[in-house]
Amino acid sequence: MKFDAQKARWEHFPHGADVGIRGIGATLEEAFEMGAVALTAVISDPEKIAPQIQVSIEIREVEPELLFLDWINRLIYEMDVTKVIFSQFKVKISKEGLVAQVRGDTMDSQRYDLAVEVKGATMTELKVFLHNGLWMAQCVVDV
Repeated sequence: MKFDAQKARWEHFPHGADVGIRGIGATLEEAFEMGAVALTAVISDPEKIAPQIQVSIEIREVEPELLFLDWINRLIYEMDVTKVIFSQFKVKISKEGLVAQVRGDTMDSQRYDLAVEVKGATMTELKVFLHNGLWMAQCVVDV
């Protein structure tokens, strides 16, 4: 498979006992979406999670780093409260904040092989920046 440096993607990066998540995309929205996929990938395989249940999310924050932190923490909160693990993310960012539609399925440890519980996103390594024409959004999550 040929590597495409311009394609939206996600990745983890090492950070002690916790896990760094990073979203990369051509737009800020794509970077946030891929960061959310990276979050899900800490817990389970996002590609195996059926997009059966839809949840709407709205966050008011203008600072990009704090918006990303709020986004990841809101997803963790929604997973905890609704018991849904998310696999698909559609984000729109404006000067007021973020509006998103997220889709996933009921957390079923037998069906989705849930690895760990993410407790929260931290300000450690929190960055949202443009690098070589791609947006990157990252932080460390406490597991």
